[in-house]
Amino acid sequence: MTSTVPDSTHQVSEGAAIDAAAAVEESATVPIPLLEPAGGVPPVLDDPQDLTRATERLAAGTGPVAFDAERASGYRYSQRAYLVQIRRAGAGTLLIDPIALPDLSGVQDAVGDTEWVLHAASQDLPCLAELGLRPKTLFDTELAGRLLGYERVGLGAMVERVLGFGLEKGHSAADWSTRPLPEPWLRYAALDVELLVELRDQLESELVAQNKMAFARQEFGAIAAAPPREPRAEPWRRTSGIHRARSRRQLAAVRSMWQARDRVARARDIAPGRVLPDSAIMDAVLKVPEDAAALTRLPIFSGQRMRRSATTWMDALRAAAEMPENQLPSTAGPGGDGLPPQNRWAERDPVAAARLARVRAALNAIAEDQGMPVENLLEPALARRVTWAPPATRDTETVTAALTTGGARPWQVELTAAAVAAALVDPPAGTAAAPGATGGETAGGGAGGTGSGTAGSGTGAAAGGGSARARTRRTGGRPPSGGEPAAS
Repeated sequence: MTSTVPDSTHQVSEGAAIDAAAAVEESATVPIPLLEPAGGVPPVLDDPQDLTRATERLAAGTGPVAFDAERASGYRYSQRAYLVQIRRAGAGTLLIDPIALPDLSGVQDAVGDTEWVLHAASQDLPCLAELGLRPKTLFDTELAGRLLGYERVGLGAMVERVLGFGLEKGHSAADWSTRPLPEPWLRYAALDVELLVELRDQLESELVAQNKMAFARQEFGAIAAAPPREPRAEPWRRTSGIHRARSRRQLAAVRSMWQARDRVARARDIAPGRVLPDSAIMDAVLKVPEDAAALTRLPIFSGQRMRRSATTWMDALRAAAEMPENQLPSTAGPGGDGLPPQNRWAERDPVAAARLARVRAALNAIAEDQGMPVENLLEPALARRVTWAPPATRDTETVTAALTTGGARPWQVELTAAAVAAALVDPPAGTAAAPGATGGETAGGGAGGTGSGTAGSGTGAAAGGGSARARTRRTGGRPPSGGEPAAS
């Protein structure tokens, strides 16, 4: 598509055409490097009076407000924001130090009723909420790109494709708790919100052209209204390599070391992996050292820092070794939603596994027709729940109720209910049905008026997998906003 240039005051590299729009038109594959914010790099606000004046400018500005936040994931235990970036027409860009200014309720008062624009909003909204910042109306540019079927939905890739500019890379994984923040980092942070509103405007036009604006508004509203995420049950089970722990006693050792590491990391506000990597936990659990000396002979524990904390880790291992049998964790994992892992469906319930295959095929066909990743049609967990324990009456009306109760948005229900209902109908005993035949064939034309004959939009990830086209679109992007990674 033709790229647009929203602001002629942006500085570009030497030799770039004065008319940037014409340059992009001539060579759409070569982005124009965006080297400097239009108004230069603003100073970091860390004084209450300066923040008050900046907030007044925000309130007097016009149009949507772009927000972003920088955390120190991988360095700090907390997921708090260490820099907040805000931009609005007429107000310019604000860089706010939330460590010095932890109460940003004044900003909320100034722009709370205005549409906020974020990229991958579900990642930043929790840390913004800690500062008193909560949008009433939202536009998520990353999610818009997914609904439009973009293959790459990172901010840089989308700005390049839609607007023709190349954003600076390299500081997203920096330690943003650093003080003072280096000038190149601040430039990067300011540029992250420089074009968000312009990107939003172009994406809105594309959503309207594809008749997906109603889809997007419902998705954005769901993200903005979502309650805080519940803590994960038994998070220690996500330890990398835990599949190598075969016995309940070994799992207890993993849990004990994970919990010891978590206490240290929380107290020191250091990312757990920097205290003790998962590989070290698994090495200690599987090698079963007898004492601290034996532990420090393991290569990963041989460094000076590890030797100093060896007693902590040995205490954790001993606690697991001495734990009564009735307190050992189950090898089956947490209760969760009560569903078995997908790779065990065929063993546990072959009929349900066949249903899953049919639902998957139907939803993949819908996603293909709609031109979007299958997991953005319906939450993966919801599709699995409905497939494992379907309603007694498997018609569109009852499936509509089940999907709605499970949190599906109206557009998702409209596109998928008929196809899912058809796919849930089990063939008579002894009848061999090709996976997906029921869902894809019966659903034709009954997917909420898409006119495609493949019904609606699917949650193939929800059912596991996805079409080749949909899988391709997911590359280079984050897990879908408000959803979960596709199950394999």
